[in-house]
Amino acid sequence: MAEGNVRLYDTTLRDGAQMEGVSLSVEDKLKILRRLDEFGFHYVECGYPASNPKDAEFFRRLPEVELKHAVPVAFGSTRKAMIGTDKDRGLEELLQVETRAICVVGKTWELHVRTALRTQLDENLYMIADTVDFLKRREREVIYDAEHFFDAYKSNPVYTMQTVKAAVEAGADWVCLCDTNGGTLPWEVRDIMRAVAGEIGVPLGIHAHNDGECAVANSLVAVEEGAAMVQGTINGYGERCGNANLCSIIPALNLKMELPAVSGESLGSLTELSHFVSEIVNIKPNSHQPYVGQKAFAHKGGMHVSAVTREPETYEHIRPELVGNMQHIEVSELSGKSTIIIKGKELGRDLTQSPEKVQEILDMIKEMEHKGYHFEAADGSFELLMRRHLGMHKIFFRLESFRVIMEKREDGRVVTEATIKVHVRGKRIIATGEGNGPVNALDTALRLAIGRAYPELDDIDLEDYKVLILNPEKATAAVTRVLIESGDGEKTWGTIGLSENIIEASWQALVDSIEYGLLHKKAQPER
Repeated sequence: MAEGNVRLYDTTLRDGAQMEGVSLSVEDKLKILRRLDEFGFHYVECGYPASNPKDAEFFRRLPEVELKHAVPVAFGSTRKAMIGTDKDRGLEELLQVETRAICVVGKTWELHVRTALRTQLDENLYMIADTVDFLKRREREVIYDAEHFFDAYKSNPVYTMQTVKAAVEAGADWVCLCDTNGGTLPWEVRDIMRAVAGEIGVPLGIHAHNDGECAVANSLVAVEEGAAMVQGTINGYGERCGNANLCSIIPALNLKMELPAVSGESLGSLTELSHFVSEIVNIKPNSHQPYVGQKAFAHKGGMHVSAVTREPETYEHIRPELVGNMQHIEVSELSGKSTIIIKGKELGRDLTQSPEKVQEILDMIKEMEHKGYHFEAADGSFELLMRRHLGMHKIFFRLESFRVIMEKREDGRVVTEATIKVHVRGKRIIATGEGNGPVNALDTALRLAIGRAYPELDDIDLEDYKVLILNPEKATAAVTRVLIESGDGEKTWGTIGLSENIIEASWQALVDSIEYGLLHKKAQPER
């Protein structure tokens, strides 16, 4: 096992940015860099200076960032075949960005040397050695990434070891073994790490991809066998199936392997870091992601809920607050009375002395879910349901009527218009809004109608809208379920609507979304 603290090497800004649909601006990258530094990362790979103008600009602006922990790393590759290091443009640009550390990737697999580089095996060894020596003579810390190492070792262990020894003998400070294709299995990593560790005189690292769903396991096995550096990305972002997920690796190191990679305080902000990066890259967080997902510590079955409320360890492998997450009790037809009691306690009501009320609510939930409601994804609607049943409901406005009109024009444009009549604080208000669809138009009209009375609405956004047809065999008479996810920048909540009319179902979910948001923004209700 690696001695001392394992060094965390984040490559979200380069490898993570190669994920389909991700495009980071220079400002985005600077924000993520600052946040990674605050968290306590040891190394942050900032990009490939020679690859594009955006990375070049980022490196130009890098000196304006005051880092307390992280060492910024420039990424590049070995010199080109049959070209001297002093004439290689890529190496020149690596030096120009003036980072203290440089990660240079080289070929270890005979297949790649012959097909990708189209050069001789000996020339590849010279390329590795010359590049590392060139950078070391200019006083850089050199991290040598041995690309495709595990596949290469399985194919030709003798030549593969020659490549990494060439880097070590030239002065490399680290050798990071890469599972670039992501298909190596944990026991293969274990055996190869054991074979390599005794022959390499510098610290080893691991860089795993997730094509076989083993990137986290492979990284932890590598640490167990002596790797002192782990490379990966936040949330496992990366091309194809992604990279090793540091949001799973870090708590495993700290809490399960007794190799604290970061402080306990930093670990407690891991969920926040995960969501911060997902917000920047504009990818919805995976609610079922281990450790940091919204559902990572969610409990649904009645027996589970009953046990976990008495002793969380019965169904939770760690305490969620250690990683900045929280326990979440879900409500469904599988719920038991303990779930209702817990939810009542969250609302400030002790239902332990009201078993008949608990049973009423439980029966109501089961009946509603039998009809098609789905409260485990609609926590906002469930809380409002509980409040109504317990006499705690607060009314912010009262609907008189609404009307939705869709118009298709000669030029091909489709315009949807909604007119709404509501009563707010003793006033009857009529408002009309346009949108790209009926829900958007209704949302616009409702905000116009009540926005002056409730400025808190400015912070509430509809983030997702899902429609499910529950009984498609009934064709146009089928029941539609609408789920809306909303947020205010601090928390998210789900609401639900159910009707044979999709607009009515959408209205139910929309109203719940607005009422829940205003309630938790502590807006003053009508009554």
